Amino acid sequence: MKNEEAVKPNQSLYNYAVDLNNGKRLELSELKGKKIMLINTASDCGYTNQYEQLQELYKRLPEKLVIIGFPANDFKEQEKGSDEQIAAFCKVNYGVTFPLAKKSSVLSGPLQNNIFHWLSHAEENGWCNRQPTWNFSKYLVNEEGVLTHYFDPAVSPLSDEVIKALE
Repeated sequence: MKNEEAVKPNQSLYNYAVDLNNGKRLELSELKGKKIMLINTASDCGYTNQYEQLQELYKRLPEKLVIIGFPANDFKEQEKGSDEQIAAFCKVNYGVTFPLAKKSSVLSGPLQNNIFHWLSHAEENGWCNRQPTWNFSKYLVNEEGVLTHYFDPAVSPLSDEVIKALE
């Protein structure tokens, strides 16, 4: 899905912060001027190997792109670990150095992570009502904080479609 009409958000993503799994807090306003890819992740999923592709993308575009993974146990209990276990798994198996949020829920409901509420509610982001369909759903925000794309989990982070969106 693409924001064809470049609809601006009704609520700025830069008003939010992400609680990282290392205990720090990342103010999204610090990322103005960079593209941000936000992905719900899981350690025991058929798409888990996308961590490697995400890390490669992150290393390729360090001045241009920030990737933030949001571990979630929302789909078939494929993320059962603690924040510490998740961080260790990602580092050891995939060399992940991009930020990981504290484990949370990404699906609509009272426990939904506020970032994913913004990403999946058009009344906030301007156009997109798409909830994550599975682990590794990808949302892309441009340098001005506009949600530009939603990519289904099966879309590789290194696909031509994603690379084109990052240009």
